[in-house]
Formats: sequence, structure tokens, C-alpha cells
Amino acid sequence: MDHSFLSDDEAIPCAGLGRDLRRVGAHPDHWYPLAWSRELKAGKTLAVRFADKPIVLARPKDAARPVFALEDRCAHRQVPLSQGLVEGCAIRCGYHGWAYDQSGQCTDVPYLGKGKLPNGVRAYPVQEKEGLILVFPGDPALAATTPLPALGSVANPAYKTRRFGQIVGCHYTFMHENLMDMNHQFLHRKQMGQMRPRFLGQAQGEDWVEARYSFARTDGKQPWGEAAIFGQRRGTQAEFADKDVMTIRTEYPYQTLRIRTKDATPVMDLWIAYVPQDSEQRTNRTFGLLSIHKPKIPGILEAAWPLLILFTERIFKEDREIVEQEQAAHDMQGRDLNQEVFPVIRNLRALLMERGTPEDVPRAVSRAPSLERVVE
Repeated sequence: MDHSFLSDDEAIPCAGLGRDLRRVGAHPDHWYPLAWSRELKAGKTLAVRFADKPIVLARPKDAARPVFALEDRCAHRQVPLSQGLVEGCAIRCGYHGWAYDQSGQCTDVPYLGKGKLPNGVRAYPVQEKEGLILVFPGDPALAATTPLPALGSVANPAYKTRRFGQIVGCHYTFMHENLMDMNHQFLHRKQMGQMRPRFLGQAQGEDWVEARYSFARTDGKQPWGEAAIFGQRRGTQAEFADKDVMTIRTEYPYQTLRIRTKDATPVMDLWIAYVPQDSEQRTNRTFGLLSIHKPKIPGILEAAWPLLILFTERIFKEDREIVEQEQAAHDMQGRDLNQEVFPVIRNLRALLMERGTPEDVPRAVSRAPSLERVVE
């Protein structure tokens, strides 16, 4: 596979793919964040989901013992194990007291002898890293050979990281397209002023697609929250036009966005994942790590941090609202009627189609339930 930057004429067409991209499921054979570490307290359970899979996370009281993940259904009456009790490295169902260890094996039924124990429940590989609890919802035999995501610059002490997330009422593919296509900066004109994006080119590999952009401000003032990323406030002067390079990559199933100025060190490094929350995969939960490089003068970034949070919240709100409108249009029309003309998004769509599940998720028979935002 040639990894050089492609011309527009080499873009992969999205016509004729034969499937509705909004019904292609996220492939489960990857590590997905299902919760923030802070959400799961010692000795407690937490109900989470990956698409149609209800999963319970459990953290033993003993801090030396790792988090484990099981199917969130008791084998007895199918009630959620997340309503049970954590006992050591096991969960005891809150209905009849059946107990399951971290491997999913049934270890105790209080009113049966030990030689008559029934089958257990499915266990999921789980890892905890940088404040995220990641689960492998696919073939467990592949978990050991599938690397965890790199998670951007969160572990680098030269960066300050914001962890954020929310429930978004759309198929995860809308999220990938929204972030990759910086031509939608017109949407954010009230927050950022008028910006002219310049598409610098694209590249692709076996499981990734990326695009590069620069920007010039044509009207309005740079908000202070955005200025906190660059360590200075910029206007419409020619000296600031197309100064920085933004690189956005979908490396399936994750997405990254990095902004570089003078050198190869990103001033901003965003890692984000979109986790389906329902069987039709028409809602997703985002898990984002937004890392900002600390300036040389101590304290400046800390002082500007509240402004940066406010700015990014407003941008994410506008993005969330627009992708939910895209999902609503798809629901009303019953199929994907998008007329995509931008080559990098056509390539991205082809990648998401190829890397997703080979079978389609069920078509919706009614609108997905309204989901409130998860505040992180």
C-alpha cells in the first residue's frame, strides 16, 4: 500500500459500495473504552454497553486486584448482575445470590451443592489505562495480540489533559466524518469567527485515512479559549494565516487530531473513540483525551484552562447538534442519501465500510430513545 499523499483523482469513490454505511456496525475486535476509571468505585459494579452487549464492570475492594468485566446478565433469571454485590473477585447476583468469578464461572448457588453448579456467563478481557477502562468485546482469543490504543499525549508530563465525554444520538460514522471534514468550520462561525480552511492533502494506509489542513482567519477575533491552545491570541493578520498544520486521522476504530506550529511537537493532541450504545448503533458515547502542550511560562495554561473548557464545550455542542440532525435525516429518509463530494471523506467512508462488521445491524423500527448527556 502506497502511503504517499493522494491526489483528488485517486480518491476512492463511495458510490456503488452496495451497503448503507449507517447500518455498518463498529467491529468488536478492538479495545474500546467503556467507562472512566473514576466512575467505578472500589467494591462496586458499573453497567456499561457495547452496541447490543450489556456488560458489567466490577472493581474489587482490594486495590491490588484488577477490574474485571462480565456479561451483565445472571444465567439464572437473566437479571442484571450490575445490581448485585462485589465479593472479592466475584459478583453475587442480587436476586438469588448466584456468584460468578472474574472468569465468568458460576462459583456458588447458595441452595445447591458445589457439584451441581450450572454454566456461567461470558467474561470480557479488560485493561485499565490512563483513567480509561477498556474492554475487548470481540473474539477473546484476539485480545492478547491486539494492542491497546496509544491514547495520544496523555502520559506525557509536558501536556495538560482534559478528559471529556458525552452521549451523542447518532451512528458513530457521522462522528468520524464530522471531525475529518474541516470544511464544516462554517458551522462554528459564531464561536470562532470566519475561518478559511485550506486542504493540504490526504494519505491512507491499510487501516487508516488522514487529512491535513491549515487555516486563515478572515473575520472576527480569536476566542480566548482557542488562544489558550496556541499560547497567544491571533487576528486576521497575514502573518498568522496558514501558519499551523492540523492533521486528522482515523486509525480504525479511533480518531486523532493534532495541531503543529513551528516544529514537530503538537501544541494540541486529541485522541477520541466512539462507542455504540444500542443494538442499532444509532447512539454512541464519546471518550476524548484533549492534551494541550504546556507553555514555557508556568501557570499560564492553568489560568486559561476554564476558558479552554468553555470554548471546547461550545464547539462540541454545535458538533453534537449537527450530527444528531444528520441521524434524524437518515431516520426520516430510511437510507443514506448523502451526496459526498470531498475526496478524503469518500476515502474515509470506504475505510469505515471495509473495517466495520461484515453484517448490517438491524434497521430501526422507531426512533432511538432520547439520551441525556453524560457530564465528565
